[in-house]
Amino acid sequence: MQKETTLPDISIVIPAYNEGQIIGRIIRRLREVLSETGCNHEIIVVDDGSLDNTAEQAKYAGAQVYSHPYNIGNGAAVKSGIRHVQGKYLILMDGDGQHDPADIPRFLEYLKKYDMVVGARSTNSHRSTHRAFANSIFNTLASYICNRRIKDLTSGYRAMRTSIARRFLYLLPNTFSYPTTITLAFVRAGHSIIYIPIDTTKRIGESKIRIIADGFRFLGIIVKIATLFSPLKIFLPVSAVMFMLGLTYGLVRIFAMDGRYGPTSAMLMTMAVVVFMVGLVSEQVAQLRFDRSETIPDELPFSDN
Repeated sequence: MQKETTLPDISIVIPAYNEGQIIGRIIRRLREVLSETGCNHEIIVVDDGSLDNTAEQAKYAGAQVYSHPYNIGNGAAVKSGIRHVQGKYLILMDGDGQHDPADIPRFLEYLKKYDMVVGARSTNSHRSTHRAFANSIFNTLASYICNRRIKDLTSGYRAMRTSIARRFLYLLPNTFSYPTTITLAFVRAGHSIIYIPIDTTKRIGESKIRIIADGFRFLGIIVKIATLFSPLKIFLPVSAVMFMLGLTYGLVRIFAMDGRYGPTSAMLMTMAVVVFMVGLVSEQVAQLRFDRSETIPDELPFSDN
């Protein structure tokens, strides 16, 4: 008779690139913490084309390892991990030693009630000044787009239901900006999110993020994502600015320059109306896309049973 296999309750996905000196310690610590919870679990490390012994160290420590033939990107590694997981619930964490596995029981506790639990880095966390400043800008912009406070948009330490994460898999980019995309996707689809404070430590090894290049690219991705999830948040301000510029310029020509209203003012105001209508249509298209992607939940919230 064939032996029945038990699927894990929790799947841990760790994207890793050249993390050979720390990945083994992370996995061993994870196994200690998870064994204390009593949950069936699996630990999956996605080696994103590392040039060191990351894959070997992860296997030796007891993780399942899936390897990319070359470096594709942090987000691509996350997507590969999500495709392979078997657990009902998914935890994403970095492979550079910044995230403390001891926080996982708190994540699991909040998964009883929320669809996504995000570890929001506290003021005690190790972060450079310029990175903290950039994150505050990103959080403010995301809060405006979502109409709710986003405490840590770029945190890579989060837990969620696997079935929901897979619905948005096609939206995730291959770069470091996948936390932004999945956050806005959850908010737009009406799923619940909670932020819990965590302390992060200094990463082991060299950072993979280029501050200037990745910063501007990340800002561009946020704007692109905003037009995907909440177009009016972008189109409406642009339309309003164009309309006010056209109106102001026309009034100045009439009352201050004793001239005619002018074609420039008329063009700006006309284009403002066009931009607004495009935003309105885009908003309806975005809503229809999310309405059609809705599925009936196939599991109940996380429980200890």
